[in-house]
Amino acid sequence: MKKLKYIAVFALASIGFTSCNDAIEITQVGILNSDAAFQTVADLELGLLGAYNDFDHTMQIQFNSVFTDEISVGADSGGQGTSDGTTAFVLNAGSAYPSALWQNYNSALNSVNRVIAGSEGVEIAAGEQGQFDNILGQAYALRAFAHFELLSYLSTDYTDDSALATILLDFVPGTDQQLPRNTNGEIYASITGDLALANSLLSNQSDAVFASRDFVKALRARMAAYRQDYPTANTLASELLGAYGLANQTQYTDMYLDTDNTEIIFKLSRTIGDSYDGQGSTGSAFAGGWAGANYAFVNSTINGSPYFEMGRAVFNKLNPADVRYSVNVEPSSLIDPNYQTSANPLATDILVIGKYPGKNGQNLMNDLKIFKSSEMLLIAAEARASMNDLGGAAALIDQLRDARFGSDQTAPSFATVQEALGAVMDERRKEFLFEGHRYKDLKRLGARAGRGIDRDPIDCNALNACDLPLSSNLFTVPIPIVELDANDNIQQNPGY
Repeated sequence: MKKLKYIAVFALASIGFTSCNDAIEITQVGILNSDAAFQTVADLELGLLGAYNDFDHTMQIQFNSVFTDEISVGADSGGQGTSDGTTAFVLNAGSAYPSALWQNYNSALNSVNRVIAGSEGVEIAAGEQGQFDNILGQAYALRAFAHFELLSYLSTDYTDDSALATILLDFVPGTDQQLPRNTNGEIYASITGDLALANSLLSNQSDAVFASRDFVKALRARMAAYRQDYPTANTLASELLGAYGLANQTQYTDMYLDTDNTEIIFKLSRTIGDSYDGQGSTGSAFAGGWAGANYAFVNSTINGSPYFEMGRAVFNKLNPADVRYSVNVEPSSLIDPNYQTSANPLATDILVIGKYPGKNGQNLMNDLKIFKSSEMLLIAAEARASMNDLGGAAALIDQLRDARFGSDQTAPSFATVQEALGAVMDERRKEFLFEGHRYKDLKRLGARAGRGIDRDPIDCNALNACDLPLSSNLFTVPIPIVELDANDNIQQNPGY
């Protein structure tokens, strides 16, 4: 639509954005409405698959890595991620990430809303009711997820129901509507309603690449943690942890090769020949494509032209006995114990990111992990710490460390809530490294946990950007300029 920037033409597969203006100024010629598109349950299922294709997470992975403290600029960098100032904490309404976030998730909302609207005219044949209900339930779950993703970047305060979030889209809008932003409370209410509907319609978990009742519970647990509704977060997260458990070291390694789903509650599938099978625009929030192409041009080895490398500060937090070390640090890396005094650390200390090695013969292409049982454990630990159950938080963190080291570790002990939350943050930093969580974790939990941006001087001095106060307005993403220019009713976030 002209004012709220969506792809307005319905499609069963996502359409790439070639530029901001191309994506938002589409003339609708011969639009295929939902009634015409969806006549059978099979039609509706195709529409749902097309909606799934609109969901991507590579842009969050890229932004969280580059804007916070997960990466350093690699020797093979040609300005990727640095030319626009993202690594130097430059973020404004004209930056790439706000536009990518806005367009991607509003496009996804447009797709799922068309599935939901189109379901009203579908003829349900004998024996198809269960399939129909499951399709519709997945659409409601995906709509809730899209709204939550937008809120989590655009809201200034997750715990304030009166704070502005995103635009509530639970319908297919007209092309001339100028819609204002809704409050957190209104978006949360819509998400809660959609998840209740989804839960009543969905089947039990059968395949981690489709939304299920466990997807619903995981999103509810994450949302409760963000809102600091810790009794709810603890209950839901503990239930999922009990159902999935934690991977052993072999299973954990295989999870990132996409051959094991022990911990996976939901992931976005990536396969050869799909619309994300490609390099994309390297170093850009609009990249899409292979997740590993956020860090390297060719493959995930030292010979694969890594243009981003692992940040030294986070590398120093990883223990080689911890399986998260071997999953994240590619074996071909050059590790210089004297990197601080090296005359040329770019040549002697090359920490190659191995999180996305590829699968099925395609380098850098892997599934995108959205909800894992380890997140549920850390949500429960955060909840227990916040409710002053320091022993309970310590026991959960000990459980995670035992699994990741493959042996019994010394159990932590915490004297204060902040100390326990600091340990939760430290584990989240390692557990979700290069998975798109760090920015929001710093925003919502950093001050309470006594943790902030942590860049090694060797990585940040050249950029003159070593720290960003947690009070900075930059921990809330701005409304993009393409929306501000055309929507008179949209309100910008403070400080932009």
